[in-house]
Amino acid sequence: MEKMINNLLTDFENGKMSRRQLVQSLAFTAAAAAGGPALAADGQAKHFQAVNVNHISYGTADYAKIRDFYSDLLGMKVIQDNGKQAIMKFGDSVLIARKTVDPSGKPYVDHICYTLANWDEKAVEEELKRRGLDPKLDTGGNQHTFHVKDPAGFDLQIGGPLAI
Repeated sequence: MEKMINNLLTDFENGKMSRRQLVQSLAFTAAAAAGGPALAADGQAKHFQAVNVNHISYGTADYAKIRDFYSDLLGMKVIQDNGKQAIMKFGDSVLIARKTVDPSGKPYVDHICYTLANWDEKAVEEELKRRGLDPKLDTGGNQHTFHVKDPAGFDLQIGGPLAI
């Protein structure tokens, strides 16, 4: 936790986040450390608390071009490249550029994954089922997550903090 707070303060001092973002991030960090509930109550509604974008999955015919663009322009650090996809870290988030082609041939965002505060896999699965969202457990990569469809049919993925 101390390392996380130091990283937040360093980002603030280096101008990578505003004072408001720092305060919000510190509040989320403190809440997570306190072991608060996986579900927050707002009046009678229960909801999850998304704390950041975990990762964005980007499909394109030329993933290396996308990798180089984001690395050069925004300073994203390439942490893995296997010749078919590149994983680029920025802050607590990741952009995954994959060599895949949409039937139309255009680049596309396959899905966005959000990190939830106080990740509790069982509680998350139960709430998603209660809402009729038919969660699909994804055990790939280095964490367990769930995929559901949002009202527009977009693939929404939710999980705990990245372990990269």
